[in-house]
Amino acid sequence: MVCPICGKRPAKRFCPAKGEKICAPCCGKEREVTIDCPPDCSYLAAAHRYEAEHRKPIPAGEIPYREMDIPAEFVYERWPVVAGLAAAILDFQVQNRELTDASAYSAIEALAETCRTLGSGIYYERPPGAPLAHALYSRIAEFVQASRKQGNERGGFSSLKDSEIFRLLVFLLRVARQETNGRPRSRAFLDFLRVHFPPLVETTAKETSRIIVP
Repeated sequence: MVCPICGKRPAKRFCPAKGEKICAPCCGKEREVTIDCPPDCSYLAAAHRYEAEHRKPIPAGEIPYREMDIPAEFVYERWPVVAGLAAAILDFQVQNRELTDASAYSAIEALAETCRTLGSGIYYERPPGAPLAHALYSRIAEFVQASRKQGNERGGFSSLKDSEIFRLLVFLLRVARQETNGRPRSRAFLDFLRVHFPPLVETTAKETSRIIVP
């Protein structure tokens, strides 16, 4: 059987996304690019493990808001808020399976900019133009506002300033930049969140994480 993608090499590797066998080179080249790989694909999981083991630090020039210092203590003291933001993103993905790292990054970045301007006393909102990223932007913003109105002291939202939410969103941006592989259909960052944050569960300030602050 010849690979249906290249039409040249023998098709020996079953692709769950295409429902047929393809060749190994096309699997490696088109994975998360033209092939929308399901998260339970064993070849995708193996590729992500390899990438994680050989990942290099983000180049200084590519760190989101690199001029901003975000101490580890600042993040860990507000860990329930980080967990809440992550849970909101994961809950959205459950309902929108097509969400990718790129769309999630765009939504987080846009909301971070909104919070940055609010923290300086200026209201300027510019949500992403892409429909899916726009919808996630709105979902996270609604989650933050609802948590504040409920006076969620345990979650830490009620006393949080816009400038502090901005810094926590920047932290998530740095994690996203570190964890994604940059492919158009990558969900490596979203998978990373799923591993570290059980979706839609209560989180206490005493909880710890293995995430290393970028």
